[in-house]
Amino acid sequence: MEYRGSSVYEEEDFLAAYLSRRNRNESPNNAIERPIFLELLGDFAGAEILDLGCGDGYFGRELLGGGARSYTGIEASVQMKQKAEAILAGTNSQIFHRDIASFPYPEAAYDIVASRFVIHYIADINALFQEIHKALKPGGKFVFTVQHPLTTSSFGSKELGDRRGDWRVDDYFIEGERREPWINKTVIKHHRTTESYFTALMGAGFNVAALREGMPVRANFSSEQEFNRRQRIPLMLIFSGVKE
Repeated sequence: MEYRGSSVYEEEDFLAAYLSRRNRNESPNNAIERPIFLELLGDFAGAEILDLGCGDGYFGRELLGGGARSYTGIEASVQMKQKAEAILAGTNSQIFHRDIASFPYPEAAYDIVASRFVIHYIADINALFQEIHKALKPGGKFVFTVQHPLTTSSFGSKELGDRRGDWRVDDYFIEGERREPWINKTVIKHHRTTESYFTALMGAGFNVAALREGMPVRANFSSEQEFNRRQRIPLMLIFSGVKE
């Protein structure tokens, strides 16, 4: 069976395994992506934030704890939405059960739109980026993370297992659906080039302020072996765009 978008998170065995992996201190989410993402967000005190694919709500709680004025999460997974509502109970937040591609984005409503490892599930990023641009206030910021196109171009090397020592890059310029073997499931994602992400941002009217590839920092790893492994290939792209 193949899973599109958030549907795989409704499978309890997958969700439990995913959260266990993600919550490790040395997971790429925590050791690499999170510090860079917070750096690119900058000072968000007093900001009204929209989070696309908010997951279990822990990031929203962190943002509100850091001074955000309000937090709105969009989440297509029922199980994730329920977790987010529980985590964020009693805070200035709201969670919508919607797909981020079909959410009715209000005009000039948010200071920041954030999205972490979700947009590679979306087929049409040009339309999505235009909607995000509309939803931001002038001077607002869009910060998002996707899997690095070097890793989404081909999942053939996953035949060697999740802790493989080599990565296959193939069909890089052939964009479209890819089927990733992931935690004993097959998940459909959309591969596109770095150039395509950049061009879509520019086409939607954003000034691209930053592009990062997740260079690991030794201090964020307790294991020298894991740090060395993460230096071999970029796992993510992290963009920051500004609405002028």
